Amino acid sequence: MKYRLLSQEEQKYFDEDFKYFLIANGVKNEEWLEMNQNSPKKAEELVGMFSDAVLDIVYKKMEFLEHRSKESCMVFRFKEDAIELISLTSTSEKLDLSTPESIHHALQKHAGDIQIYKTNKAYNQEREMEIHRMIESGCVPSTEDFWQALETVLDK
Repeated sequence: MKYRLLSQEEQKYFDEDFKYFLIANGVKNEEWLEMNQNSPKKAEELVGMFSDAVLDIVYKKMEFLEHRSKESCMVFRFKEDAIELISLTSTSEKLDLSTPESIHHALQKHAGDIQIYKTNKAYNQEREMEIHRMIESGCVPSTEDFWQALETVLDK
């Protein structure tokens, strides 16, 4: 398996797609039911293949991730050949960078207590694997609007 199994909650959204996946792989409904009973390992392998296919599509479409904590906010942009990063780091224990409101407040009232920079690096592994690894380590989807707002701050 390349990524991970979809959770039961995630699988619910893809029931129809999974049926078509089974058909495309030559597995009829009766065979699937029998496989679940008699060959659960083989059934799990098929679910793993399907999960990888779904996550690969999702990751290919993903462009922005972020990771926030009280001390920092990092926003990542996944380009074709490199990851870009805009990082905000608080130099004051009083500041909180964990919410959009607190970031806005910190930039307006305490800009001198924030280190902000932009950098980029080539991928260490396949783009989609980098995205997967970062999500597994706590990153969440972000938006182009947030990225552009931070770029505006950098340009000042």
